[in-house]
This record gives sequence, C-alpha cells and structure tokens, in this order.
Amino acid sequence: MSEAKPVVEVFEYSGGIVGPGMAPAGTVQDGGTIRSGTPPGCWGPMITPKFQGGHEVTRPVLVEGAEIGDAIAIKLRTVRVTSQATSSGVMQFVEGRYLGDPFVAKQCSACGAIAPPSRVEGIGDEAVRCDKCGAEVSAFRFSNGYVIVLDRDNAVSLTVDKDIAEGIAGDAEIMAALPDLSSQHSILSLARADIAGLTARMRPFLGNIGTSPSCDLPDSHNAGDFGSFLVGAPHDYAMTQEELEQHKTDGHMDTNSVRQGAVLICPVKIPGGGIYMGDMHAQQGNGEIAGHATDVSGEVELEVEVIKGLAIDGPILLQVPEDLPLLAQPLTAKERGAVEALAARYGQKTIEDNGPITFIGSGVTLNDATKNGLERAAKVTGLPYDEILNRATIAGSIEISRLPGVVRVTFLCPRAILQRMGIAHLVDAQYGNP
Repeated sequence: MSEAKPVVEVFEYSGGIVGPGMAPAGTVQDGGTIRSGTPPGCWGPMITPKFQGGHEVTRPVLVEGAEIGDAIAIKLRTVRVTSQATSSGVMQFVEGRYLGDPFVAKQCSACGAIAPPSRVEGIGDEAVRCDKCGAEVSAFRFSNGYVIVLDRDNAVSLTVDKDIAEGIAGDAEIMAALPDLSSQHSILSLARADIAGLTARMRPFLGNIGTSPSCDLPDSHNAGDFGSFLVGAPHDYAMTQEELEQHKTDGHMDTNSVRQGAVLICPVKIPGGGIYMGDMHAQQGNGEIAGHATDVSGEVELEVEVIKGLAIDGPILLQVPEDLPLLAQPLTAKERGAVEALAARYGQKTIEDNGPITFIGSGVTLNDATKNGLERAAKVTGLPYDEILNRATIAGSIEISRLPGVVRVTFLCPRAILQRMGIAHLVDAQYGNP
C-alpha cells in the first residue's frame, strides 16, 4: 500500500472492470478526501466494443487502516454534473455481436474480432465502426431513446427533436464533457430523438460507487441482478452463484438517494477497501425502470471514515433527511411531545431511542432483492427477521432502486444497536440526536 495522503485525486479509469486486479490510484488517510471527474456510465461504454463492462468507473483508491471485515463510510460532499447534454433510452441487443453478454464480451460480426478497437464515423445507429474491418459494430440499439439538454444552474432539463440532436452529435464529446482520459464513445453520436419537449428536474446521484469486490468482475455487474449474467457465462468473467455472492459488493445500485449529502457505508473485501465511483445520473425516479437513465460526466468529492469491525455484505445508506420515506423520518419536537403524552396516557414507561437506517438489497428479481436486504438488516443488527419486517412496515419502507433487482430497506433502528455497529455518530450527524 502506498503512502497515505490527506487528499487523493483520481482521473484514470478502469475500462469496465473492478476488483483487486485494478492498480490503485493511491492511498487516502482515514478521514481524508477523494476527488474525481467521472465519465458517463452505461450507453457510452455499451457502444464501445473494447469495454468489458457497462460503465467507466475510476481506478480504486485504498483507505489507510481498512482491513477485510471492516466497513468504510463514504460521505458524499460534492456530486456535480459537468455534461451539457446526454442521451439514453431502452436498449435492445444486436444478435451476433456478443458472446453471451453484450456488456462484457462484444464481438464484430463481420471479422470475428473480440472486443475490437473502434471509431465513430458520422452520426446515427451505424456510427460505431470496427477498426479492423470497418463494419458497423455496436452490440446495442435503442428501442426508444432521447437526447436531453441540461441546465445545471437551474437544475432543469429538456428532451430535444431530431434536428437539434443531430446538431449536438457534431460536438458530442464536448457536449458530454468527457474527461481527457475517458476511452468511451459518446452516446450523443447516435442522435436518437423519439421523445421531444419533455421537461424534467435534475437531481444528480452516483449509480455505481463503493468498494472493490474481492474478484475482478465487470463494473456494471457488481450487484445481484446484473451479476447473475455472469453465472455460467461463456466468457472469461464467468462464475458460479456462490462465487458471485462471495465477491460482489453491490456498488452498482442505481439508487437515486446516493447523492450529495448522503453517507454510504460499504463492506471491505480487499485490503484498503478500494473505493471507486462512476455512472453519475442527472436524474432518476424511484426505480431505473427503463434500464438506463441520464448518464453524465461529473465532479465528485468524498470523505472517508473506516468503521472497524463492522462486517457487512453490502451497502448501508444514510439518506439525506428529505429522501427518507415519511414513516422513517425522525419525529419533530411537536410529534415527540405528542408521543410522550400518548405514552403517559396508557402508562407505557419507555419510548425507544432510534434512528433511520437503509440497507441495500440486490437479487435476480425484486422479491429476491427485498429478501436479501431484509436478511442483511437482520444479520447486521441482530434483530429477528420478522421484527425487521414489522419495522419496515410501520416505521420505514421498501423502495425500488432498479429493475430487475435492487431495493432499499429502510426502518428505524434502536440506538443501542447503532452504537454497537459503530455508526451512531454518523446517524446523529445526519439526522440529529433528539
């Protein structure tokens, strides 16, 4: 491990793979800061055949003192969009241009080259060309897609018509604000414009952020749903279901509340943790229902803190207070007074001291992901599984992060348990301590 620094800046990217095989960009001190400029995820890497994952995330940064079996709290201080426009939509695969998985093992159907180098010629669906033979080579198509322009100052956006989309495609890399060392083609080059004039607010967040898995795997597949594509796959990153569950860290969450001001607590599965980040979205509702959202370039600043001995299998999230489901929001002073009066009326002697906590769950389906999140919550807190069910029902919520299988399990957790976990101070800082 290199000498730890108070600030580490990382502007180099992984090419689609995360894990212990990725050379770290440096080591940051416990309590230190990581800064980065991140390129877009999803569509750009998807149409770039040499990528072996669906994103372009940063090289990992190690954290001083983080050992396997610990956790690292990642405090998102800055999440800022730098792109002026992006494009996204619902995907279709192009048969014959991949081996088992078009995100991981792309192939030129004309010359047979695996993960060939490529270039962009012109605009439109056929713009991505194989460097070896010149054939059109993208493994993906839009079934319905759009180009959207972004007003970062006023946090609003607007989808545009075909003529404007084609004009933007002429300056694709500039409009996307691709970082200097990014290797992806800009999806703006395809100029797909099926929806024009739709307005949307912006609320940026990071779709793929966390700690490195303990085995190299495609960055977009570091979760229980997309990761299932690796099970028995006909390429070099194939693994069993047991291996996937052992190694993954669920960094690919597409959870819209992993945004500026939130705290994400991640498992340490390799020495130093290996924090990476990418796949910033300009906006997304509760559930990436279309499969992809508005991927953008951005600026990120994080602070890190090692939580010794907190052995977790997947992320825990302390959401921004306004993002919490209503039933998990801390009581106001007026509400607490009313509860105290209610307790006195019935002779109830104690009122639980608690705080909100969110467990991320992932799986092949939403049902699998929900069960995973509930089981993780029960294991880490020590509360009975059925009690977690009750708490999430009357003092929390289950929310979709992504189809087909990432959810948030939120509930009010007793403060004594938060203290035992070593995160009560983080909960207090996020929500106050009544």
